Amino acid sequence: MKDQMKETDLLDELIVDWKRERPDLDASAMNVVGRILFLGKKFEKQTSLALQEYGIYYTDLDVLATLRRSGKPFQLTPTQLRKSVLITSGAMTALLDRLEKMGLLFRLPDPKDGRVSLAVLSNKGRRVIDRAISSRFRAAESNLLGLNKSDREQLTQLLKKIIVSMEKQ
Repeated sequence: MKDQMKETDLLDELIVDWKRERPDLDASAMNVVGRILFLGKKFEKQTSLALQEYGIYYTDLDVLATLRRSGKPFQLTPTQLRKSVLITSGAMTALLDRLEKMGLLFRLPDPKDGRVSLAVLSNKGRRVIDRAISSRFRAAESNLLGLNKSDREQLTQLLKKIIVSMEKQ
């Protein structure tokens, strides 16, 4: 573990540059934020490449996974989906249209409110998301091979602490 800590990454180089050019700036937060942003981009790119096999995109995975984990009957309103996927109303409509054309979901009128439609995971959609999400979980596992269980738990708690703090702002 000590040998790993001696290794440098791109962020180390950037911080050294900023310390040289702007010694008045405290770069300690960028040590964390920069790495989180870097990892986020790497994870998203890796996921997008893995999803090509299933003919879906990252946002598709989010919508299909949200429907799948909602449990039977695997149906949600577009508003409920938007809360999980965090995209605009117009983008959600276009995304649902595309997934419907692919046969991965269908829409039904909401029996509680006829003005609203429900997005319902189709059997084909369920097969696709079950395979794709298994791949996604395996990829996530491989991303963290350098961390033991205790490291993972500690990192989880630290990241959660940042998220909760930011949501209070």
